[in-house]
Amino acid sequence: MTLPEITATAARDISKLHIAVLQGGTSAEREVSLRTGENVSATYRELGCEVTVLDAADLDFIEKLRALQPDLVFIALHGSAGEDGTIQGLLEILGLPYTGSGVLASALAMNKQVSKQLFSHFGLRNPRGLLLKSGRESYEAVCTMLGTSSLVVKPNAEGSSVGVSLVECAQDYEAAFSQAACPDGQALVEECITGRELTVAVLGDAEGPAFPLPVIEIIPKTEFYHFDNKYTAHATEYVVPADLDEAVTNACMQLALDAHVVLGCQGYSRSDIKLRADGTAYLLETNTLPGLTSTSLIPKAAAAAGIDMADLLIRIAQYALNK
Repeated sequence: MTLPEITATAARDISKLHIAVLQGGTSAEREVSLRTGENVSATYRELGCEVTVLDAADLDFIEKLRALQPDLVFIALHGSAGEDGTIQGLLEILGLPYTGSGVLASALAMNKQVSKQLFSHFGLRNPRGLLLKSGRESYEAVCTMLGTSSLVVKPNAEGSSVGVSLVECAQDYEAAFSQAACPDGQALVEECITGRELTVAVLGDAEGPAFPLPVIEIIPKTEFYHFDNKYTAHATEYVVPADLDEAVTNACMQLALDAHVVLGCQGYSRSDIKLRADGTAYLLETNTLPGLTSTSLIPKAAAAAGIDMADLLIRIAQYALNK
């Protein structure tokens, strides 16, 4: 699939915009959000845009947005209370155009159990899983239900692998629920899929056209791809494009594109995939506001497709203003 070119006229029009970059917030991913916001702000300023930076942790940002009336709000937030549809709903009420997916797609993607149900309904293979409360079922009972003794326990509504644990024995099972840190005591428990870790970004809107970017393989040097391995320098190796045969590459790209469409995503998304040794791909989850720091995965995939950061942000702004 070939991405359309960005025209000189489009770049020139973007330079006239006043963009409010909404970053920070109160989720567990605040620090990553600040880095995304810094990179996005710097790039838009280089393009000639007027940029105002606001921190969503300061509730005065609402009145500031009402007073500023920017041409576009760039949502640089990650995780809950930013990626779950709440901020998107607020901006809808304020009548301000914003980047990324809308209220419904954001809420669906953030709730992992609900998105899994949607994926299964539309035939998108994903790990078997259960939404459980701590103490509701024993480790042995869950292993029987999922048909495996290797489990992944994670928050049902969080990103960046925050609170994710790999559990392979009963004594670690309850501790994993504490690690997931769910206010309601619930966590998503899934079968652990053994295989290569891949991720595929998609640009465009669910109603089309939308285009997958090159597949990235993620190779953590220790354990699995948890929060520390994501954000610790040199802890993980990234191969882009991933060294896969053409059929597997196309299947993974199609899986990410299908997830983008099923959820109704807009602008951009990134889907995480596990690839078993037999070539079977499993969709783990879809992120509607993935990181855009200088070392994040979407910029890496975009660069492999010949799209620099400025071009990427021009596209994201155009998608937002066209919806």
